[in-house]
Amino acid sequence: MIRREGFEEDEAKTPLAAFAINLNEQAMAGRIDPLIGRHAEIERTIQILCRRRKNNPLFTGEAGVGKTAIAEGLARKIVEGEVPEVLIDSSIFALDLGALLAGTKYRGDFEQRLKAVLAELEDTPGAILFIDEIHTVIGAGAASGGAMDASNLLKPVLASGRMKCIGSTTIRSTAEFSKKIEHYHVDSKE
Repeated sequence: MIRREGFEEDEAKTPLAAFAINLNEQAMAGRIDPLIGRHAEIERTIQILCRRRKNNPLFTGEAGVGKTAIAEGLARKIVEGEVPEVLIDSSIFALDLGALLAGTKYRGDFEQRLKAVLAELEDTPGAILFIDEIHTVIGAGAASGGAMDASNLLKPVLASGRMKCIGSTTIRSTAEFSKKIEHYHVDSKE
């Protein structure tokens, strides 16, 4: 075990296991409830993910409308085999930004961790990265003294098409990702 100011890191854990949550595993374990009333949003997300280009959906909407629940619902549909064949072997990994930032004392720690996660995702067939509140990663790392922020690490991977990403945000100013992500506004269900 490596200990850095209250943060323990299991050396045996992969970066993906340490800094992301596998939503498919959560769905298989019964920790994700069925999604009610969001069929259209799930279908639109599936359509976007199945594209050859601009296949990275970005959910925008007010806080609490269910943007995260859509990603979780998609993971459940994948596990239940209710998606097109191109997505049937996909796994959704939710980035745990808190864990990623915890204990990043030295310059470059954040970037090193994120690069390791992205590299593992690129090597995982069918991996889809889910970043909740994606606007918080723009500037993450740069604030800790790193030369780069997360958006500069994500952009080349998304542009190459080596990995798919789903983002959610309450902020519509997403110019950093607008060329690589397909925006989808989520309304509240009442």
